[in-house]
Amino acid sequence: MKLRQLLKEVEAKKTPGEKKEEKDDKAFAKTRLSGAEKIAETAKEKGGDAMLTYHHFNVKLSYYEKATKGKFDSIKAHEEYQSLVDQLVKAQNDTGVTLSQIEFQKILGKIEVLGELLIEYGPYEKEEKKDKKK
Repeated sequence: MKLRQLLKEVEAKKTPGEKKEEKDDKAFAKTRLSGAEKIAETAKEKGGDAMLTYHHFNVKLSYYEKATKGKFDSIKAHEEYQSLVDQLVKAQNDTGVTLSQIEFQKILGKIEVLGELLIEYGPYEKEEKKDKKK
């Protein structure tokens, strides 16, 4: 039994008379999108060095928007996540990181958002996805 399924079953077995709250399955992405929008907007208004924060959070917006619409694909997300991690590793050498500050912030922002969404909306389970297609 998977942890997520076990937690759902425990949640369903609330104390008699205790009302179970209906949770919007897209609530996490909606909340994160709202926060990222505010941070990106504030950073852009400040300008200067805060633009690094803007770039870091601005790249997250399209991912959260997609997830709020129920269009999060864990297989594609995992593949992109791995590609970004590989890109970050390759950008390092004996003297440091070979990326610009903006490139670095964008890559880390994408890694973060993909990681958050993979954790929240289901791990990468290639075999399980294949079984559903049959």
